[in-house]
Amino acid sequence: MTDPYGDSPPLTDEQRAVVDLPWDTRLLVTAGAGSGKTHTVVRRLDALVGHEDPEEALEAGEILVLSFSRAAVRELQGRIARHGDRARRVRVQTFDSWAYRLLAQAYPDEEWAARSFDDRIRAATDAIEKGAVEASELGAPSHVVIDEAQDLVGDRRELVEALLDRFQRSCGFTVVGDSAQGIYGFQIEDRTKRAGETDRFFTWLRESYDDLVELSLTENFRAKSPEARTALPLGSPLQKLAVSPGGQEATAETLHTELRDRLLGLPSFGDLAGGFALDALKTFPDTCAILTRDNRQALAVSELLHEHGVEHALKRSLRDRPVPYWVAELLRRSESLTLAEDRFLELFAEIPLPEGVEPRRCWRSLRAATRRTGRGLVDVAAVRRLVAEGRFPDELGDPETARLIVSTVHRAKGLEYDRVLLLSPPSVAELRKAHEDLDVPAEARALYVAMTRARQDLYPVTGPETSRIRRHRPSGRWYLGGWKKYERYGIQAVAGDVHTEEPPGAHDADMSAIDTQTYLLEHVRPGEAVTLRMRHPLPAGPNQSPPYDLVHRDRIIGEASERFRRDLYAVEMISRSWNITWPAEIVGLRVDTLETVAGSTAAGANAGLGPHGVWIAPRITGIGRYRRGERAGEEEG
Repeated sequence: MTDPYGDSPPLTDEQRAVVDLPWDTRLLVTAGAGSGKTHTVVRRLDALVGHEDPEEALEAGEILVLSFSRAAVRELQGRIARHGDRARRVRVQTFDSWAYRLLAQAYPDEEWAARSFDDRIRAATDAIEKGAVEASELGAPSHVVIDEAQDLVGDRRELVEALLDRFQRSCGFTVVGDSAQGIYGFQIEDRTKRAGETDRFFTWLRESYDDLVELSLTENFRAKSPEARTALPLGSPLQKLAVSPGGQEATAETLHTELRDRLLGLPSFGDLAGGFALDALKTFPDTCAILTRDNRQALAVSELLHEHGVEHALKRSLRDRPVPYWVAELLRRSESLTLAEDRFLELFAEIPLPEGVEPRRCWRSLRAATRRTGRGLVDVAAVRRLVAEGRFPDELGDPETARLIVSTVHRAKGLEYDRVLLLSPPSVAELRKAHEDLDVPAEARALYVAMTRARQDLYPVTGPETSRIRRHRPSGRWYLGGWKKYERYGIQAVAGDVHTEEPPGAHDADMSAIDTQTYLLEHVRPGEAVTLRMRHPLPAGPNQSPPYDLVHRDRIIGEASERFRRDLYAVEMISRSWNITWPAEIVGLRVDTLETVAGSTAAGANAGLGPHGVWIAPRITGIGRYRRGERAGEEEG
């Protein structure tokens, strides 16, 4: 008989103890960095679904798996596909997407897409308490799996507590987390409340369940070298930090100092702008991450690498959820209301796909997401609704296949790389000079997380100067400033900066919308340079900049959104008496990805793109530099 787990790592005694517990167990697992947490969760799911005693086995639909980020969902779903023999139909979701789906079923007449993430989480908590889960399509879960539980704070913590409390008599759970890696407390603005959130969910579990079983995973499987293991001895003190009776700030500063000293004691990678570092980044064959403390550093590093021709991807926000471009092409090419598997795969074969996309996995996920249609069919209209309502399955986001990643520490949490370059961190004293309300325990945990992402190589590295990249607080955007407060030389591009209500090219006399879609598919790739070029100097509306076309190799592939025009106005309007000279071009921006967007169905039909109102649009990223007036052709700053 073939062993279904023959190509996956064998379970340790610690992992086996987690996997073998009955489905109705209330289980809290403390899983240190690199301890095989994801592998253990996958095998536990398999055991829950495939228990040898039919009375103890659960159906896939009876298990609810919630994780913190789309990256974690993709990783867990990918491990299930590779190593899960019986759990392949278990669906893994982020807290946000599960809350959205629950609300859409419970209150279908509400405009949930227009509400913020936090508003939806709070509304979902209220819906749980009113019985929405029992009344939903899948009904009450028999077992709940919560991943990355240390980052449950505020509204999301209350949502999970409400869920477990609602079914505490009939539901088992497996909660996995590590206090040493809790780095999302910043979501709580008030520092006093933030400190109280640390480990609060774990405390609630211990106080709420007399039968709670606590187990630990302590063996590290990730770190393969002494350098990669540099921070591991400090994991246990960091775990204890949250429950220490006093002196937390001083203890955290001591731990941060020791982590920093250990990092800076390793061989340095030198200056990131130096020839050695750049050549090494271009030639290193395995996965590599350059980790930064914040988005400002990440933007500066990405710009530096682009200037020197180093291919990489800038990791996007955990809340950004672009729908892959192949969805628009699939719907545009479909000629019926439903798709059977053979036709689905036939259409897929006609679409150029990014590396890592598995057609049969896409089929299974979309069939599950639109299962009301009937067995063995995908409802095309339902797929369109998933796109329009922001409910597209998390596991079908584009695979992150770039060899070199630039990321903040927070966005890289839960991931691992063969080589990690970490921008040399400032001391606590230096951080206090720049941040009045410094959260020292959070800084210590973030540094620990950064230093435990490496499988083999860990190096400190000197990053580029960032003093001229500043935050415009009203809009939340970074901009490139000068030595004088009123100087503006560039602006950050973010998700939502490209107009999506109508297809790109719908009003272009030189290239139709269909031609533009073909051009995007055939010629536009992530990381390539694009320019925002002013169409004319007249503002598009009150408190807005003039319109800007998005240009790739002198072809218009989109236009700036209303949001971008408002934010550009806000950044440039120093005072009401200020006379703005609008940039003729904003150069140096990059294509983040091509995504499927939903806009006007009439506009899509009029443009010849079919009746579904979805099409491909570029998403842009980076810090763009201004070229103004007569100086167009010469970058400022």
